Amino acid sequence: MVDLRHFCLYNVTDTCAVWNVLSSKVLYQASIGARCEFCCTEFVLYECLYKPRTSPTDRDLELQRRLMQERRKSRFCVHSIDLDDLNEVGVLERRQKLSKGELSSTVFAKKTGQAFLTDDQTARRIAAGYLEDDRVQTTPQLFGWLILKGFLGDSDKDAVIEEHTRLGRPLGEYFGVMYLRALELRLAELTDDSACL
Repeated sequence: MVDLRHFCLYNVTDTCAVWNVLSSKVLYQASIGARCEFCCTEFVLYECLYKPRTSPTDRDLELQRRLMQERRKSRFCVHSIDLDDLNEVGVLERRQKLSKGELSSTVFAKKTGQAFLTDDQTARRIAAGYLEDDRVQTTPQLFGWLILKGFLGDSDKDAVIEEHTRLGRPLGEYFGVMYLRALELRLAELTDDSACL
């Protein structure tokens, strides 16, 4: 079970996580306000902005525009990996069929001691065997942590889910689950505090 009381602020994101974090302006601004930082590898940047798409939608173009805008603000810094890192990518690649973006993000997160932010189930499973448990994070976990810590208010939940869903992203249901978990933790904290009075 995900522990919303802890969230690593420094994150190496894969492609899906880039899109999911940027899909809601409310979520993203709260993340920045909480001092979260996101970076990616050159492989992820290629998948996000330069990989040919047969027929990009308006939603795709909007997410790309947001990423380029944040890059101009020196956010979502891009890092290259060296030859030794590529060997690690090769080792991981033999374990499971993941994209170069996911693999390079996992390796770079381990090398730099950052968390790996992914919303892909297979990438999470592989990364959990490669990184420390608390170094594999998801966008819904980020959302729940922001709610728990007060960077997002209860009234922000619906706005985040609506913005995210409007851009065709698939995590609305999981945001709802994390919201309820954050409320449970808040209640448990209140109960613990009142027991001490």
